[in-house]
Amino acid sequence: MTVGALATNCYILVGENKQAIIVDPGDDADYIINTLNDLRCQPVCLMATHGHFDHILAARELQLAFKIPFMIHTADRFLISRMQETARHFLEYEVVESPPEISSTLNIKVPITLDRLRIEVIESPGHTPGSVCLYIPEAQTLLSGDTLFANGGVGRTDFSYSSQSQLVESLEKILRLPGETLIYPGHGPATTIAKESKIHRVAV
Repeated sequence: MTVGALATNCYILVGENKQAIIVDPGDDADYIINTLNDLRCQPVCLMATHGHFDHILAARELQLAFKIPFMIHTADRFLISRMQETARHFLEYEVVESPPEISSTLNIKVPITLDRLRIEVIESPGHTPGSVCLYIPEAQTLLSGDTLFANGGVGRTDFSYSSQSQLVESLEKILRLPGETLIYPGHGPATTIAKESKIHRVAV
């Protein structure tokens, strides 16, 4: 589902028992809640692939509505406190949403489980210091956040805290996943590891 002024892809991962994990709740909390109701599922956790405002604006409202934890990589904590400031800069209006409270941090050593699915956290710094991708081997699926987009796109690295060299290393790492892996990015259409590997062969 696409939310917010910057057309962020928000993903709802639903297990067999109808428990759900919400990834990148970028805005439009009511829309997300209505979708959860339509799916008849119970959210148990919120996650963000990184700390930019367009991936977390609805997180606090959803936290309060469902009494669920919010998780993000510890290296992006500083961006949470800047959420309203950066949103105002890019959107050119004041946002009323409060930043989410970080309940725990995403850890590469501790996979997250949703019924029979195992969600692995892959650190992918570059766009932000704490960017991560979420890999679900059983579903051959990668949620790539703003690290990698379709058709050769990658996250911007012109922020003061970004790193082009780290982004290249992150791309090299995730493009080693199986070629049939489906990539669902933070913006834009889905793609596959095989397709993006061909495009990035020279660039990387």
